[in-house]
Amino acid sequence: MSQKVLLNATAINIILHRLACQLIENHKDFSNTVLIGLQPVGKYLANRLAQILKSDYNIKNLQLGLLDITFYRDDFRRGDKIHEANTTEINFIVEDKKVVFIDDVLYTGRSIRAALTAIQSFGRPNEIELLTLIDRRFSRHLPIQPNYRGRQVDAINEEKVKVNWKENEGEDAVYLINS
Repeated sequence: MSQKVLLNATAINIILHRLACQLIENHKDFSNTVLIGLQPVGKYLANRLAQILKSDYNIKNLQLGLLDITFYRDDFRRGDKIHEANTTEINFIVEDKKVVFIDDVLYTGRSIRAALTAIQSFGRPNEIELLTLIDRRFSRHLPIQPNYRGRQVDAINEEKVKVNWKENEGEDAVYLINS
């Protein structure tokens, strides 16, 4: 098994600031926009973006939630892999809001499909956008594309993209792993 560094900590930081600026361009003061990190690992990207928006760009009205999609997945209770549920932390209504889903890697699109179903429990959004750090564009099973992407990666199916965050892996890095 070999691995190649796609993004180091410096590159990730630059990308996060670019993504934050793109969000500001489209959502101004975030008065009608909410950010939703998809559990389990989208929360690290969502938290980091929220921190940058608040501290570096002085966004005051930012609402951030975390959405667990485990029970909405089409592979729940299929196969040998047991999915563990995470917490949903959304203490606001998304009715008529602009929702930005945030996840680390867009691969097949199935997680986003599950998120589209799960978010309905919190109201009917006016609009939904998708922000991903990594877009594996040639692996899609569903017609889902990100509105905001950090980096596009052309990885074949045997290759895996692994995103490490300082908060859970001790480093900020993105690897392409060849198994």
